[in-house]
Amino acid sequence: MLSFRTAMCTLVAACAAAGSARAANPVVAIETNFGTIKVELFEEKAPITVKNFLSYVDDKHYDGLIFHRVIEGFMVQGGGMDKDKKEKKTKDPIKNEAANGLSNEKGTIAMARTAIADSATSQFYINTVNNTFLDRKEDPNGVGYCVFGKVIEGMDVVLKIEKVEKKPVSRGKPSEPVDPVLIKSVKKVEK
Repeated sequence: MLSFRTAMCTLVAACAAAGSARAANPVVAIETNFGTIKVELFEEKAPITVKNFLSYVDDKHYDGLIFHRVIEGFMVQGGGMDKDKKEKKTKDPIKNEAANGLSNEKGTIAMARTAIADSATSQFYINTVNNTFLDRKEDPNGVGYCVFGKVIEGMDVVLKIEKVEKKPVSRGKPSEPVDPVLIKSVKKVEK
């Protein structure tokens, strides 16, 4: 039988190892013309999605693109279009990992996709409110949208972006910013 002291040392070591594992999550800084947003990526929960996102970061794909879809009380979406609204060429779509147990809560980052489950490429969105109806369990089609990280700094920047002036529309909520919300760069950084 282990002594109390040995058991406590083992417990402390296990907790330290768990803390190190969490600290090992990649972090990116999304620099915009409104400020910087730091996002921790949940590699263990969404390995395909994080690898895909980081490959776009490494390729500098996001640099110079915009947040082209901004809906107040919902989310801000970017990563696919330049300021002239031209779509940037992407890699092949990836498998949807929405069954990873993560929820589309305020401050989380998730992959945008079409009506096809496995269609996400480079576009992402940041939830500005809890949007649990986008989770797999609540999606009527049982697919959901894959959450793969969370804002750890700069949520105030996200909320500033959410409030930008938008072009009027005949139906629905306006979503296209009048002035471009520029993604200057996305880079891997230390936590």
